[in-house]
Amino acid sequence: PEGVREKAWKTYESLSAVDGALAYNKKKETWGVCIFIVAIDLDEITFTFTELLKSISISVCAFFQFLKEVDVNMDTVSTKVDSTVSRLKKKYDVLLALYHKFERTCGLIYLEQPSSEISAELSSVLVLKNYWITFLLAKGKVLQVEDDLVISFQLLLCVLDYFIKLSPPAMLKEPYKSAVTAVTVNGSARTPRRGQKRGTHTSKQIDTDTKVIEVLCKEHDCNLDEVKNVYFTSFIPFLNSVGIVASNGLPEVEVLSKQYDELYLKNKDIDARLFLDHDETLQPGVIACSQLERTPLKNNPDEEHNLILPQTPVRAAMNNIQQLIMILNSATDKPSDTLIMYFNNCTVNPKDSILKRVENLDHIFKKKFAEAVGPGCAEIGSQRYKLGVRLYYRVMESMLKSEEERLSVQNFSKLLNDNIFHTSLLACAVEVVMATYGRNASQSDGTSAETDLSFPWILNVFDLKAFDFYKVIESFIKAEPSLTREMIKHLERCEHQIMESLAWQSGSPLFDLIKQSKEREGQTDQPEPTSTLNVPLQHNHTAADLYLSPVRSPKKKTSGPPPSATSTPDAQPAVPPQTQKPQKSTSLSLFYKKVYLLAYLRLHTLFFRLLSEHPDLEPLIWTLFQHTLQNEYELMRDRHLDQIMMCSMYGICKVKNVDLRFKIIVSAYKELPNTNQETFKRVLIREEQYDSIIVFYNLVFMQKLKTNILQYASNRPPTLSPIPHIPRSPYQFSNSPRRVPAGNNIYISPLKSPYKFSDGFQSPTKMTPRSRILVSIGESFGTSEKFQKINQMVCNSECQLKRSAEVSAAPKPLKRLRFDIEGQDEADGSKHLPQESKFQQKLAEMTSTRTRMQKQKLNDGNDTSASEEK
Repeated sequence: PEGVREKAWKTYESLSAVDGALAYNKKKETWGVCIFIVAIDLDEITFTFTELLKSISISVCAFFQFLKEVDVNMDTVSTKVDSTVSRLKKKYDVLLALYHKFERTCGLIYLEQPSSEISAELSSVLVLKNYWITFLLAKGKVLQVEDDLVISFQLLLCVLDYFIKLSPPAMLKEPYKSAVTAVTVNGSARTPRRGQKRGTHTSKQIDTDTKVIEVLCKEHDCNLDEVKNVYFTSFIPFLNSVGIVASNGLPEVEVLSKQYDELYLKNKDIDARLFLDHDETLQPGVIACSQLERTPLKNNPDEEHNLILPQTPVRAAMNNIQQLIMILNSATDKPSDTLIMYFNNCTVNPKDSILKRVENLDHIFKKKFAEAVGPGCAEIGSQRYKLGVRLYYRVMESMLKSEEERLSVQNFSKLLNDNIFHTSLLACAVEVVMATYGRNASQSDGTSAETDLSFPWILNVFDLKAFDFYKVIESFIKAEPSLTREMIKHLERCEHQIMESLAWQSGSPLFDLIKQSKEREGQTDQPEPTSTLNVPLQHNHTAADLYLSPVRSPKKKTSGPPPSATSTPDAQPAVPPQTQKPQKSTSLSLFYKKVYLLAYLRLHTLFFRLLSEHPDLEPLIWTLFQHTLQNEYELMRDRHLDQIMMCSMYGICKVKNVDLRFKIIVSAYKELPNTNQETFKRVLIREEQYDSIIVFYNLVFMQKLKTNILQYASNRPPTLSPIPHIPRSPYQFSNSPRRVPAGNNIYISPLKSPYKFSDGFQSPTKMTPRSRILVSIGESFGTSEKFQKINQMVCNSECQLKRSAEVSAAPKPLKRLRFDIEGQDEADGSKHLPQESKFQQKLAEMTSTRTRMQKQKLNDGNDTSASEEK
């Protein structure tokens, strides 16, 4: 349209003025990007994304990268365009991962050169084209979300099942050949020729034909019940809706392609049929290619050669899901006998309210899930919710056991009758399940990429405030030791999102708590005093401390545990409301401590990138930043922590005459992890009015803090705020090997390998290169060859570990099972002579260890014999 062309030309001219070389060297690409930007902003898109890529001869990945380069001033690309690009990226990532999986899977199903008796029609590429287009049509019709990798893959398995059963056994490899033969014998024989008269099967007939889908699920470590659910609730209705009935004939490619064409033109996005032709517009970039068959590295660069098996996005998703299901296999959908005992011990038995709440939220969740994913996906949502309920009861029981051990009481009536606590705990359990299933195809670091069902979606479903949800996260992680590293990272990221922005939204209980803290007698307007900033953050609080605070009555000062370890309120005398003074909120105090820590860490990261040559400025910026959070917290209402951070940095640089422009700040900010361009492109100015962060600084931030900022230019600047004590995250595992106390110089390292699940047990698959030896605790060590190999490994390591340092210098521990090179053997007290070679020392240690093991084995045998004689 003319309006699009005119505005696109103005955009092109403005880009040329900023970067003439870019516009000159890539005229066609720049013009295409300008048209794309303007068409989205004006809602006048008259072309598909693929048509645009074709017309300017550029690939998807190259286009996204070029768009990023074009947005040099951060004002060319609107948040509306950012959102569209994000949606296209996620859809492309899922389609790319699924197509590669589809190609590989078909290679495992079909013979490369089938016997000549099979018609040329079936052995041609036409069959694969049929499969893929049917899948694309099914995905487009069944799913409203475009980035659900798991349901999309389950749908792909349904399509493969349908076509495999229509294929002659002679063109199939095992085990699919046997499965199809069994289906043909049990059911009616099927002829695969297209155009032949089709005799439809009844739904009842299809129900019995599950042998092929069982094989597919087993081969791909996919949950059979979930795939069956997708098959019967979504795939069969899809076949009927598009006129493809379960028949003896293959559907016509032309018919399917025409229907898909309508869908593609309606969405105006990517024509995924071009994957079949390996079209250049859909070819991944170098980085994307590496992610398809990614081999994650360990965190230590010294171990870059010790690679874990490649994991495709689909494989990683299936592994995570299977691991979650394995954990919850022993859990139940109902409260256990132990939980019932706790319920019965309460002053007011919470059992009925708990069961009713779980049932009510089940209906709400199914409805919201179907609305978000697709009308036929309600039962899929119900399956995921039930897994969440199992985890909810499991964690609740673990929490109560810990509280009982800590407090020596069994009456948790107030906590177990607290609606917000239960809703938060259930929401956290369901979020873990949703994040496990919601793994996005573009994830390369194990963290959860944002999808339509990503956090905070669950908060809206359960009508839960983010600040209330935050209270349960740390206790949840402590109570469930089986959580994977990825899930712990995900929950930590949820906590960060809450601290950054979600807890600061209008209507949040956080502001009421801050207001109450102001009303405490003798207290200034300080939610958390600065004097506690450099005090290590304690993690001895529990969910009860946070959910019942500040309702809990204060204990008298003793030399006992800190206030956060108070006994349950049920065991304390009630204080009359008339005389009770406002209590300090444990949840508010902890929240502010965590916010300060997060704020400083993010500031330090950005500062290091921009102002490392001006180290004296960091404490000044932090003081202004901390002062704003403590005293001008209303600036955080409906805004983001990073907005205040960037404004603090800009303000201090301004008064200190350091040349640092907002353009440079936001350019560096974009490169930080877990950032969103909307943070600096769309900032609240006043009610329902948004603008860039520069406008916010000039009209709001500077106006509010002008006097304070100018003090930093005077001879008497404000007192500097202490730097927060930076502890190790309570959620993260140690990556480095740790020495076992009194463990005969043995080092252990966390398991970091992918899992393969088979026959109901989890077993590491090819955990290490062949040169390594896996010693599994609890199993027989095996033959003497393993001892010899360990000896050889230790000896060989000496050649690699020669250092220029003194002989007495302690060597760096290797990330493997090993023994100290020097020093005293802690078990037997033997010392090595200085003149001994390292090999002799090593040999002496090994001999000593082996002797003790043999003696222990002999003693164990004698003990066993003695017990048998008795």
